[in-house]
Amino acid sequence: MAAKVTLKEIAQEVGLSPSAVSLVLNDRPCRISEENRKRIKEVAARKRYVPNQIARSLVMQQSRTFGLIVPNIESRFFSSLARNLEVRCRERGYALFIMNSDVSSEHEEEIVRLLVNRGVDGLILVTAHEIDADEQLVESLASLPVPLVMVDRFIEGVNCDRVRFDSELGGFLATDCLLQQGHTRIACLVNTSSNTGNARLTGYRRALESHGVPVDDSLVFESDYYIADGAAATERVLDTDATAIFASSDNIALGALKCLYAHGKRVPRDYSLVSYDNSAADALFEPALTAIEQNVSKLADNAMELLFSRIGEGADRVFEDRVLAPRLVCQASVAPIAG
Repeated sequence: MAAKVTLKEIAQEVGLSPSAVSLVLNDRPCRISEENRKRIKEVAARKRYVPNQIARSLVMQQSRTFGLIVPNIESRFFSSLARNLEVRCRERGYALFIMNSDVSSEHEEEIVRLLVNRGVDGLILVTAHEIDADEQLVESLASLPVPLVMVDRFIEGVNCDRVRFDSELGGFLATDCLLQQGHTRIACLVNTSSNTGNARLTGYRRALESHGVPVDDSLVFESDYYIADGAAATERVLDTDATAIFASSDNIALGALKCLYAHGKRVPRDYSLVSYDNSAADALFEPALTAIEQNVSKLADNAMELLFSRIGEGADRVFEDRVLAPRLVCQASVAPIAG
């Protein structure tokens, strides 16, 4: 492995001081002729000079790194979000530390401290627990020395920029889709320990009411955002007269399919099904799922815009809460109710 080229070596070749070379290579203002600037950059390119990012960070007081914390990196939605954010950081010369909290507030608080101690310039957080967040985590977030953007989920009482999709609208659109096909006995598989889940449940109820269909809470089943939980909740749906299922995440929907198929049931022959996130759109199973799509690219764009504007000129601007609109993507998992 070749030895790393130093500023001193470049300075010796061009006959200038290391500080002058440093100013040019870091694009800092200096009184150096255009000819010498060109020579410095030519020598640096020929020797394949790589800047010492740690030293640069000390001078610039910026590490050009961000931290992202997600509850479960194995989730297709969160892994897609992480990829989109990483690409956008890299395009602007930043590196992104991607950390997994394993759906634990304690882990989140530990990771926040770790990333801040590493000198990140800002944090993006998808919190594990919105409603019952750990007090120590809330205190750590409230006293952060760097900008914070909460994405998808949020913790009340923490002042920061936020961007999320309108989950109530998503729940309404999903349920309305089934109602439009004549279904009135619609099971809802939902995580009520999260603000997003409760908002989707509110949308479900609003859609029923808008069609004059009584809300039957016996058709609402608790499910965490995992395939196994979705399958367990669907076992209970089989004991009802439901003809359709609104699964409030793709993992819950995949769990529902697993359970239904194990019992010889088929979608949409026996049950119509609407999912949420549309992150499983390219999965190899039949039928393709009708789902509420949350545009991850748009979510990432907004998160990065908020973060970069906060570390730029907008350190003192008012915190923003951006709410994006989801949309219904119709596929093959919904059919009209049998006559």
